[in-house]
Amino acid sequence: MQILLYHAFMAAPMSTFENESIKKILERYRRIWAIGHAQSVLGWDMEVNMPKQGIQERSVAQGELSVMSQELMLNPEFVKLIENIDYESLNETEKGVIRVLRRDLKISRAFPPDFVREMSETTSRATMAWQEAKKKDDFSIFESHLDKIMSLAKRAADYLGYEKQPYDALLDLFEEGLTTDDVERMFSEIERPLRDALDKILDEGKFPKEHPLERKSYDESSMREVNIEILKALGYPLGERSRIDVSAHPFTTEFGLNDVRITTRYEGYDFKMSLLSTVHEFGHALYELQQNPEFMMTPIIGGVSLGIHESQSRFWENMIGRSMPFVRFAYPILKKHLSFVSSYTPEDLYLYLNTVRPDLIRTEASEVTYNLHIILRFKLEKLMVNEGVKASELPELWNEEMDNMLGVRPKSYADGILQDIHWSHGTIGYFPTYSIGTLFAAQIGAYAEREIDDFNTLVESGNFQLIREYLREKVHKFGKIYPPKELVKRSFGEEIEPKYFINYILKKYLS
Repeated sequence: MQILLYHAFMAAPMSTFENESIKKILERYRRIWAIGHAQSVLGWDMEVNMPKQGIQERSVAQGELSVMSQELMLNPEFVKLIENIDYESLNETEKGVIRVLRRDLKISRAFPPDFVREMSETTSRATMAWQEAKKKDDFSIFESHLDKIMSLAKRAADYLGYEKQPYDALLDLFEEGLTTDDVERMFSEIERPLRDALDKILDEGKFPKEHPLERKSYDESSMREVNIEILKALGYPLGERSRIDVSAHPFTTEFGLNDVRITTRYEGYDFKMSLLSTVHEFGHALYELQQNPEFMMTPIIGGVSLGIHESQSRFWENMIGRSMPFVRFAYPILKKHLSFVSSYTPEDLYLYLNTVRPDLIRTEASEVTYNLHIILRFKLEKLMVNEGVKASELPELWNEEMDNMLGVRPKSYADGILQDIHWSHGTIGYFPTYSIGTLFAAQIGAYAEREIDDFNTLVESGNFQLIREYLREKVHKFGKIYPPKELVKRSFGEEIEPKYFINYILKKYLS
């Protein structure tokens, strides 16, 4: 029955795509999509289920699949269809397909097959090395892998080409059109205000630096029940189109419109880390789950950029998850599964979710300090890519910059240079998208509160449907049709503005 339904769907006409050349392109693209689908499954399995010794064969398989995908993308007949199409005769959706494919073609042409294979195999091995290094708190296990990845990243920048500096080429891979100058302007608008706000918040003491609940232990099975109940209330279709698992670093992966998966973590204490990670990943997942079904298995399905994607997760984590209305909604659920919560009021929980202090760990950082962590990584990535700084120098550079930025110094590699998985994945130039997403989330929040009647009442009552629909209409349904900057301008009438985030921080923590 499933096979019959599948073929019936594939045979059905897609009204969004009317141009005959576009239909031929999409038919050929389906094989490229299928390889990506398989790679997503293998990547998810590697971090969730795969035994350690499986890495050798898995890395080779991923490398070969990457080369196969590139070969299909660069097939002369496929390329000819894309390049020779009458662009002006296409509708908006079809133009989006061609825009995305021409960008993908440019990137595919830039990288020799041997490089693609080497990058895939290197990052697969590096991911496993990072996991071991972090567990053993031994940077030497990961050091040579990081040097190799940085060497490959610089080669990638050279292949792609750039006008000013190599790092620009890597930024553009993750956020279309983003440059080092753009990031530096963004950070120049928020770094000083955030550091000043942090000093004032710490002086005033209205929001605590610590909370007793941070040291409170919990049973993993009980916390799992909390997360599941919260996810169901938010609208996550568990067991139907999605699932939740456990990994060292929480992430979201989508195999397709109807198979989106998130992971979370359970440290056994300080339950907000698991709760907020789960809510965060829900935001990523919702973006994928609310895509236009007609875009299924096409180049325009999915999030348009990492920055826009991160705005969705940070919206749910910060604008919703750390708010007082959400605390009131979640309070009965928390009391039901975590008995010790009964000793605290909703007001206590709100302060617990919004402690403010100079943290060592990015994923545990408050809204006030989070972007300072990203600025640190941005500075180090520039040094590695543009100035050739070696991996052996990074731990001390990291510690010095952390001390300068936040006034704290890591006592272990796990709390410092090894805390993030991203470099092992080869995603150099990725971190600034976290700040783009965090800033844009506050902007979306400001608009949503203004445009959705009784916004806070809806959150407090656990009625999230209108909020999900708002995000679908403003962001999700467009997939990748428009470049990120154009999408923001179309939906909100202005570009991403850091002022919304700064105003949000000042109002919440200092008013």
